[in-house]
Amino acid sequence: MTMPDAEQLALDGLAPRKRRKRAPESRTPTADDPIAQVVLDIQATHLGRTFDYLVDASQSDAAQPGTMVRVRFGGQRVNGIIWNRAASSDTPSSSLRYLERILTPSPLVSAAMRRDITLIADAYGGTRANILRLAVPTRVARIDQEQRLAAGAVWQGHERFGDRQRQARDTGFAGFRQSYDHAERLRAALDGTDFAAFVVDALPGAARWATDLAWMTLEALLAGKSAVIVLPTAREVDDFARVLADGCGLRPFSPDQASHGGWRGDFAVLEGSAMPPAERYRSYLAIATGQVRCAIGARSAMYAPVEGPALFAIVDDLAYQNMDGFMPYPNARGVLRLRAKAHGGVFVSLANARSPISQWETNGDGDPATVRDTPTSGFSTAIHPLPAVVKDQTPWIRWLNRDELARIADPTIGARVPHTAVRILTAALERGPVLLSIPADGITQSLSCARCHRQARCPRCTGPLELAVSANLNANGGRRAGTPPNAAAATATAAPAPRCRWCGAATVNWTCPGCGGERLRVIRVGAAGTAQELAGLFRGVPIVVSSPSQPHGIVQSIACRPQIVIATPGAEPRVRPIRDGDGPAGREYRAVAILDAWTSLYAPGVDARSDALAAWMRAMALCAPRSRGGQGLLLGETDPAIAQALMLWDSPLLAARDLDERRETGLPPVCAAACVWGRRDAVATALARIGVSGTIGANGRAGEWATVTIGGEELPAVLGPVPIPQPVTINARELESTADRVKVVVRVAQSRRAELAIRLRDAVSRHVAAREPGELRFRLDPKDLI
Repeated sequence: MTMPDAEQLALDGLAPRKRRKRAPESRTPTADDPIAQVVLDIQATHLGRTFDYLVDASQSDAAQPGTMVRVRFGGQRVNGIIWNRAASSDTPSSSLRYLERILTPSPLVSAAMRRDITLIADAYGGTRANILRLAVPTRVARIDQEQRLAAGAVWQGHERFGDRQRQARDTGFAGFRQSYDHAERLRAALDGTDFAAFVVDALPGAARWATDLAWMTLEALLAGKSAVIVLPTAREVDDFARVLADGCGLRPFSPDQASHGGWRGDFAVLEGSAMPPAERYRSYLAIATGQVRCAIGARSAMYAPVEGPALFAIVDDLAYQNMDGFMPYPNARGVLRLRAKAHGGVFVSLANARSPISQWETNGDGDPATVRDTPTSGFSTAIHPLPAVVKDQTPWIRWLNRDELARIADPTIGARVPHTAVRILTAALERGPVLLSIPADGITQSLSCARCHRQARCPRCTGPLELAVSANLNANGGRRAGTPPNAAAATATAAPAPRCRWCGAATVNWTCPGCGGERLRVIRVGAAGTAQELAGLFRGVPIVVSSPSQPHGIVQSIACRPQIVIATPGAEPRVRPIRDGDGPAGREYRAVAILDAWTSLYAPGVDARSDALAAWMRAMALCAPRSRGGQGLLLGETDPAIAQALMLWDSPLLAARDLDERRETGLPPVCAAACVWGRRDAVATALARIGVSGTIGANGRAGEWATVTIGGEELPAVLGPVPIPQPVTINARELESTADRVKVVVRVAQSRRAELAIRLRDAVSRHVAAREPGELRFRLDPKDLI
């Protein structure tokens, strides 16, 4: 039975709590610029704009542009950065909400940094929220309290530049001027206020690149500028930090010994995931507030929040680590050059091996009028070592291929390490360590001619060929391309025509342009077991293996004593002297040998030859010069252009040849390129929207950018589509959206690169906003086209 006034009984202490209803908080918009335009931390491309919020009168002083705030967006609370303050808004007043909370006590992103972020986002087809996620580290509240103390002058990192730094700068410049041409022009640019760009071909030598870069950094700091140095990996960061500290007397940003517990220093390391969040946020704030004017680090250091004219330098711009792994995939080289131009600073690209983009920027003849200026590239002045210095500083490098071994009557032709190499390395082991550089661990696969072993390339676009279906090769190690399964030339169970990895075109009746052969063979390369093989050639000699895939991982350093070091590219241990007074000779290998040089013939990437030369030069740079008996060996067959560039230590030779071939085939940097991938129908729709599709549309016309003119010849703007596998991290929910994935390469003239980025961004925004099915992504200036 129920009664209208019945009451549910409850035990004492368990009765439901009566909550008082809070009166809605009364807020009043501030009188001056009551609208805050906020960039929200939302990565959706179609939401890559600012959203308007009201600023309460009590928040007006704290809600400055660049400050991090928390707001309500839809049904959730998200963080954002105030991009601007305005007096009015196009959004109806009934829809405007107030800022909920001010998170940082001072602006986190300065006006110059907000301008840089906008330029980077437009250059790579992303949104400002995409770049903010990469540029601004995760906030740590207790670090903000430290900054309050710093702002209150309780502790502050002061510059400590004195006679030691000036002497190190003068000594470094004197050595640089004696070794390179155009040294005075670089020094004038570092002291000036106008934008300038330079490409420096570094000399060999243990840490020689770090010494030259340290002089440039000191020159910029003593001129009152900032410096941003991007290095390939953490190993180079440690090497450069050691040179700045020991050779230049600069102090790393670290805790002070004073009782207040503050931090101070002359340069800060700004890393990504390698640093704890608190340390990275502390370093970011120290650079943003001007406590530290020099930032070094790997890829993430390209977003260092420096102000005014500065030095923006990158080491080894060919390294694959320079491209970010998140949308919009910005490249460190392009970002640094863009920021240098926006700040009126100096851009320097320093590397042993000159990249094709650097060769295109220098243009060979040094004429700025013939180089097309884009947001991320343009004319650069080449600085090359003097020939006499190159001859004195490089080791004696010999190429022991089959022809050379036959000339000197070596009976071990065809061996991985011929007798001549064993004799040279044995003699070098009497004086110190020896480095043997081997290909990266693992297995790679490629197609080559069965007769002359030349890599099989697509006759249409010169891309590498691959087999879509595995085939069983005959006893002769090859099969005719495109032959049917019942042909006598092959015993394969399935024999599809090879397909190009770049343009996707099937190659039927392939013929080798070198020897006229018609048979293909699959080349598989592995580097495991090298230590066991060499142990039989050098009995009783200690062997150290340095590789990321080995149980002990990468060996950081070894002592300067007789031993064999086997290392993969990028894992070469540094040589440390046994005694402090050993000098440069105690930091060098006595000989360096490059094993399996023939593997460079089968690398499929568009930068394969340049990457091989860069890896070999990086290893050879650790060898003693010929004046101290250093010798380098290149073992195996390879492209003569690579071997000549290595032996002469003249990387522009290979870069110029690569650039000429790219002019003939229409590959970047002669033209601007972007990779677009996703589900087949989504990619086709995006190509039609950006105007590069060659398909005749409803209006009876193809896309306005369906062709690209290169060298006076009309070429199709789109290469592909090429089927690609599903991502490694696929899950059951994404199987349908990633089905039938393809990739295409879009080519346009360099003058249209900026517009291509905007069109691609608009196409993806429309795809996401309309909730069209399927995956769709893109990347400009890709490192590789595969």
